[in-house]
Amino acid sequence: MNTTIAIIILFGIFLGLILLRVPITYCLIASSICTTLYIGAPVLTIFQRMAQGVQSFSFLAIPFFILAGEIMGAGGIANRLVAVADIMVGRFRGGLAQVNVVSSTFLGGISGSPSADVSSIGALMIPMMEKQGYDRDFAVNVTVTSATQSMIIPPSHNMVIYALAAGGVSTGKMFLAGVVPGLLLMVALMIITYIITIKRGYPKGRKYGLRESVKIIRDGILGIFTIIIIMLGVSTGLFTATESAAIACLYAFIVTFFVYREIPLSEMWRILGRTIRTLAMILAIIAAANGFCWLMSYLRIPAMVTEALLTVSSNPIVLLILINLLLLFLGCIMDVAPLIVITTPILLPVVLELRMDPIQFGIIMLVNLAIGACTPPVGSVLFAGCAVGKIKIEQAIRGILPFYAAMILVLLLVTYIPAISMTLPNLVMGTA
Repeated sequence: MNTTIAIIILFGIFLGLILLRVPITYCLIASSICTTLYIGAPVLTIFQRMAQGVQSFSFLAIPFFILAGEIMGAGGIANRLVAVADIMVGRFRGGLAQVNVVSSTFLGGISGSPSADVSSIGALMIPMMEKQGYDRDFAVNVTVTSATQSMIIPPSHNMVIYALAAGGVSTGKMFLAGVVPGLLLMVALMIITYIITIKRGYPKGRKYGLRESVKIIRDGILGIFTIIIIMLGVSTGLFTATESAAIACLYAFIVTFFVYREIPLSEMWRILGRTIRTLAMILAIIAAANGFCWLMSYLRIPAMVTEALLTVSSNPIVLLILINLLLLFLGCIMDVAPLIVITTPILLPVVLELRMDPIQFGIIMLVNLAIGACTPPVGSVLFAGCAVGKIKIEQAIRGILPFYAAMILVLLLVTYIPAISMTLPNLVMGTA
């Protein structure tokens, strides 16, 4: 067996099928089977690895988080979060755009899904912004980029995937590590939004009286309380991430159907259907990626990449720039879940050589992939935002560059200042 040829077959078939727009799951399985046949290993091994990849108890957190987000999203929570955000920032210049960003922060802490964020907040805010004189492309760009906060702010199910791919790092620490970078991204997007609104002369929003503000906050606080349950439970050790997700599901069910009561109980069947479809897609990708990762490990690809990068330079600044560029590029052409599963075992040994904490690297990876999610040609969040806003990708791209700049600035800060992501988890849960 020639290892070089095996690696060429593995990545050549995988990238070739991606360029042909074959679904990512089939790309991973086909390339894995062809490589297995070449190296003479039993094909059954790949399917065994795929099955083992989704048998972890910790993966139970993912369906619960998805279900909680679906329940809260369908039950009118988005409207209430927008109202709370409007009280906070709506009165400033370009207030409606700022409301969009803050609302996405709130919803990201509940749904953990940027696509759900775009669908709920975008469907509400984009027409509203256009009606008040905002350009449609600007409204879409604000919605798309702010929705990616869902990947960084807990309870992101992508954090659970990374925690397992990294060898079982603490999910609770991952959740806490994402809080400050997520808020930093919110502030960066609000600043760039404010600069653009001043330049284009977008209007101010309305001011609210004290009595009206109290009523709106009281109505919306029940939704925000979901993330408080998750964060307090996990960080204090009261319950695991999986248990916190289950409790969040139960809480979301009670609030949506027995407190807000905007949808009938029969709607739960549709919510379960959407959850199952989303879950099936995520788990299929994770399973296929695990078979692919076993082959990479068998062919010693992580060790080769580590040696190659350390040969290029021993300077941590240079190496981290190269890693970020690689992740940004891959984020433009691949979905988030398979990228986490595939690249974590390759790049984690490199950053460990640089004495970087795996928790910090997880946040760096998620910020990179958040940028990739709103970048063509594959950016799923960008496509979802353009579909909701009813504009072409080309129209959105023309005005999105300043938002990219804000997101890249946050990425650099998270990469080179460990305290941004590590202070809170170390303070609450202690150092390892």
